This record gives sequence, structure tokens and C-alpha cells, in this order.
Amino acid sequence: MGGRGGPPIEADIYVVEVNCKLIKSKYCGRCCYNTEMPLAKIDIETIRSLSIPERRFVVWKGGLPRLRNIGGSCVFLDKDTNMCTIYPYRPIGCRLYPLVYVSGEGVTVDRLCPLREQVLKSITEEKKRLLISFLKRLEEDWGINIRL
Repeated sequence: MGGRGGPPIEADIYVVEVNCKLIKSKYCGRCCYNTEMPLAKIDIETIRSLSIPERRFVVWKGGLPRLRNIGGSCVFLDKDTNMCTIYPYRPIGCRLYPLVYVSGEGVTVDRLCPLREQVLKSITEEKKRLLISFLKRLEEDWGINIRL
């Protein structure tokens, strides 16, 4: 575990690069509003390693721990800049966003993402496999069936 020295090395493979910067010091952040981002065990461990109590950032819904929303946005969102306050330690699902799994469609780019068309052109099969791998990890971590 990376702790204060950094996130777990394993988290580095789960990254979809998207430039969400809108203007100087302001980011899109649309994905962080009313989020239902699921958390793997490693996500919870990583954030807890920052001395943040689990009850502050986790809410259970649908058999999964998810990022808590406060005032309609992720608990870690800085609303002035729309930047993540724990960015280097952000959960795997956040790292993979805007990739999402849609039943009957498979892995795609979230329709809420303003850069959807641009991202659709650049998504590789490897990144799609990483999202499926993350979803399987959630199934293993929490004993649920996501129906992939």
C-alpha cells in the first residue's frame, strides 16, 4: 500500500486519460456530481491510509460501498475548482471514468461526459478489459453479481 508515499502501484494501470480542464484552474467535474461510484476494498484501504475515516466517504447502496455525496457532489470534490482533493489516491472507478458498463451494450463512454465523442475514438480494448476486470473485482470483494 502506498499510504502517504502514494497510491498502490496497482492503481496506476487503471487510468483513462481525459483532459477535463475547462479554463485556468477550473475543471469539468460533471462526473463528480451525484456520483454513485462503487469502491473496491483497495480503494477504501487507500483512502483510509490518508487518515480519513471510512464513515466520512463511504455509503452502502445496492450491496456496494460507494463514494458519499455531500450537497450533491462527491465528498472529495473541491467545488471551487471541480478538482478532486485526493486525486493521486482516487478510487479505481474514478481512474477509469468516463468508461462505464451498460447492460446490453457493454463497455462504453458515459453519455454524461461532455468529451464522450472524443473519448470514444481513443478507447482501446485494453482499457475496456480493465473496466471489466474492475467490475469482477467488485464482485469478488463484496460477493455480488454484476451480470456482465
